[in-house]
Formats: sequence, C-alpha cells, structure tokens
Amino acid sequence: MNRSRLHRALAAVAAVIAVGVGGVLATSGPAAAEESAPVSWSVSPADASGPDGRFSVEHEIDAGASVDDFFAVRNVGGEEVTFALSAADGFYNDNGRFDMLPSGQESVDSGTWISLPESVTVPAGGTVVVPFTVAVPENAEPGDHAAGIAASVMSTQSGDGASVGVESRVGFRVMTRVTGELAPAFSVRQVGADYRTSWNPLRPGDLTVSFEVVNEGNTRLSVGGLVDIAGRDVAFPATTDHPQDILPGESHVFTVEADRVWPLFAFPGEIVVSPTASTADGGTGEVAPSSTSLFVWAMPWPQLLVLAGLALLILALVWRRGRSKRRLETMLATAREEGRRNATGGGSVTAA
Repeated sequence: MNRSRLHRALAAVAAVIAVGVGGVLATSGPAAAEESAPVSWSVSPADASGPDGRFSVEHEIDAGASVDDFFAVRNVGGEEVTFALSAADGFYNDNGRFDMLPSGQESVDSGTWISLPESVTVPAGGTVVVPFTVAVPENAEPGDHAAGIAASVMSTQSGDGASVGVESRVGFRVMTRVTGELAPAFSVRQVGADYRTSWNPLRPGDLTVSFEVVNEGNTRLSVGGLVDIAGRDVAFPATTDHPQDILPGESHVFTVEADRVWPLFAFPGEIVVSPTASTADGGTGEVAPSSTSLFVWAMPWPQLLVLAGLALLILALVWRRGRSKRRLETMLATAREEGRRNATGGGSVTAA
C-alpha cells in the first residue's frame, strides 16, 4: 500500500471511530461550528501585516533549510474564540480537492516539517496573524511534498439522547518542493472496460472505461487526456469536474462514460494520458504522454434475438407454404389417378 492509500485508509477509519471532522481546506468563505457556539471563521496565508491574497503556500526549499511564513485566522463571530492549530500531511481526494489527515492521525511526511503554535485566541470580529516555519530535514527526498494547516474548534451535536463532539476545521494547502533532480513519471494500470446492453433492441447501450493513473515520479502531476473508443474522443476529467492533481506516490482511478453506443460486437480503443508538472517558477511543464490500448466486447444480443425470431418466423412461413404446396400436389395426383380409373372402367361395353 502506497503512502497516499495509507493516508486515505487512516482518514476513513478516523471518520468512523473517532470524532467527526467538518469543513474543508478552503478560504473562500467563513466556516461555522454548529450547536455549541455560533462560531464562524476563515484561515488564509498572510504576511506579517495580514492576509496577502494567496490561496495556498508554496515554497522551494533546500534539504536542511527552513522558511518562515504567516497565516491569518479571522473570527467572523460575535464572541472571542480560541482556535486549535494543526498541521498534517495532505492528499487529493477522489473529487480532486485537497484535504489533510484528520486530527489524531500521525503524519509521516511534510506535515511533520511545520512548526506552529498549538492555539490562537481571536477576538470577535478580529484577525490574528500567526507565524509558522517549514523546516526540511537533511534526508528529505527531492520533489513535491504536500501538507495542510488548519484552525479548528470543537462543538457538540446532540441526537437520540446522546451528545457527540465534532471537530470543525478550515485551512489551506502548504506545498513544499525540496530542491534537487525532478523526475516526473507515471504509469497507467488496471485498465477495464464494460458495455452495458440495453435490452430494448431499438435503444443503444452505454460504455464505461476505467483505469488507474499512478504518480511514480517526485513531482505533482495535473492529469488529463482522452479516451478514443466507439468513434468518440471523450476527455477526462470532464469539463464539469474539478481538475485532478496527483501527488508523488498517489494514484487516482478515472472513469469515463460514453452513452448511447450501438453494439457492434467489439470496440478497440486507446487511452491517451497527457499530464503536466508544475515548475519551480510556478508554471507548468509538459510530460511525455502515454498511450494505452483497450478492447471491449459489445455483443448485440437484443438485436440478434430479434433477427433469430424473424428467421424462425420466415422458416415457419416457408415450411407452411411448402407443406400446403405438397398437400395440394398430393390432392391433384389423387384426383388424376381417380379420373384415370373411372375412364378405364367407363370404356367397356356389355352385350345382352
């Protein structure tokens, strides 16, 4: 199990057996804690004087070096609140959004490189700037390492006579690129395709292609591409989906749908993955695309059944027509034979 899968597994277990974790790592608007107190707050990167317009923090740091930075916690509520502060390893979830390990789960990567206060008290309607430090170990591997910083509060939710403590948190992404040789790489695995037949012979079926893209390099990849099958080019992720980034060591399963496809016995196809990698100056660089072939059976069973039924009907009609013709011929032959016998008997004369 790779690092990202372990992280996601731990996160899923924590959501079931520990306290619930609310909120997402975003700074587009304030979050609110429910029931216990009407707390609303936001968290964003900042400089020493306050929020500086960044949505995330990205630093390129040498192994063994450190960088100081700031973030701001804004209390939108009407009472003074003490927020718990935390940092943890980050990952991209199946929806393409960034998240971080829940509280209580141990980080093993750049979440352990961040030093920050345990808490901060923010007056009603106020904003407090908090310093933090990212210190990269000497033995850190070159490439991209993701973490998150969050401010959280505990609230109490009641139901069925019981009270449950829920942690709500809001934060932002901290991406650290350790200097050194960058080697973007990926592979495509577990390719599968399935054709779902519509048993209405007058309606086409649907085709689904799934595959896993694994980031085998040391840079973050933004993954997209095309699936060419059944005469169509279907883009992934769809334009309505969130862009899909994959961190080093992580993987993501893509599912591509092609609807209203008539079954033509079989469809060969091709998956073209064309990722981009972020560069040190904040831009993007092309990565050599990969092409993977695929094949899916699409048997037209409803249409074949209809054709088989028509063939049987035609055979029955031909057989019936042949039977009627043979019966008529037999009747005519019998009549001719009877006529001959009558003619032969009527030609003899008997004298008195």
